[in-house]
Amino acid sequence: MNTLSYKTKSTNAQTVDKQWVLVDMNNLVLGRAASEIAKILRGKNKPSFTPHVDGGDNVIVINADKVRLTGNKTTQKTYVRHTGYPGGQRFSNPKLLLATHPTRVVEYAIHGMLPKNRLGNSIKSNLFIYAGSEHPHAAQQPKEVKFKL
Repeated sequence: MNTLSYKTKSTNAQTVDKQWVLVDMNNLVLGRAASEIAKILRGKNKPSFTPHVDGGDNVIVINADKVRLTGNKTTQKTYVRHTGYPGGQRFSNPKLLLATHPTRVVEYAIHGMLPKNRLGNSIKSNLFIYAGSEHPHAAQQPKEVKFKL
C-alpha cells in the first residue's frame, strides 16, 4: 500500500474556498438556526475544515426581526452589558431588544457559539445581519440555505 497517496491536506488562508450564503430567519427558532449558522461561519460543514484557519463562508442573515423564541425566553432571558462606569450594569431582554435593535438578538446568539479568541473575532466579520428582507450583497450572488430543523 502506497502511503504517500494518503496525504492530509491542511488548508490555509490562501487556499480556503469562501462562498456567500443567505439565511432567511423568518419563523425559525433562534438557537437552532444560530448553531447551524455558527457551523457555516466556522467552516465545520466543509470536508477541508482546519481548526486554526478562518475557512468558513460569508453568511448573510435576513429577516432577523421575525425570529422565534420558544417558551418564555422573550421576557425571562436577560442580556447583561456594562457601560464602563460605576454602577453601569444594564439589563435587557429579547422583547426590548427586538423592539429597538432587532439584529442584536441574532448577533448575540451566533457570537456566543463562536470561539472567544482572535480567530473568533475574524470569523465574526464574515457575518452580515439585516432586520428586513433586503440586503446590499446581491453582487456576491449568495446561495440560499434552508435548514432542516
